[in-house]
Amino acid sequence: MAKPALSSIPEFYHKYVKLVEEDNASSALEKNSESLRSFLQAIPEEKWDFRYAEGKWSIKELVQHMIDTERIFSYRALCIARGEKQSLPGFDENLYAANSQGDRRSKTELVTEFSAVRTATKLLFASFTEEQLTSTGQANNNPISVNGIAFITVGHVLHHLNILRERYLVA
Repeated sequence: MAKPALSSIPEFYHKYVKLVEEDNASSALEKNSESLRSFLQAIPEEKWDFRYAEGKWSIKELVQHMIDTERIFSYRALCIARGEKQSLPGFDENLYAANSQGDRRSKTELVTEFSAVRTATKLLFASFTEEQLTSTGQANNNPISVNGIAFITVGHVLHHLNILRERYLVA
């Protein structure tokens, strides 16, 4: 399925979709999976508790946020593909992070969990028919398509990888 027109997704997500270079959701998910795992594995263990400023998430919390968000995006895609007509709820990312207990987890646990969640995400999107991928619904009272969610999912991870490079892993 081709990259969605930005006019078909909520403006808040445009920045994520613009980060995705691929024009096919399956290719984008696959490429992103490979680069993400190796990137996270390369972060030294001692950096995972680092916060670049007071009140900011640690790397552990940021990775937990990516895991939580990918699950939420996948749930939204599943609901819309199956014909859900109700608007799916939004979520408060800061509240989720504060309650995630991400800092008590190890690098290995987080990388393993993210890999498992991403595998499930790829399998979910691969299971959708073309008709399901073009299905539209409501998430947080905004219209969105299943295919749009796939690109948002990849772009969200790319966004946070950029933040990790720019704010957490600078020399």
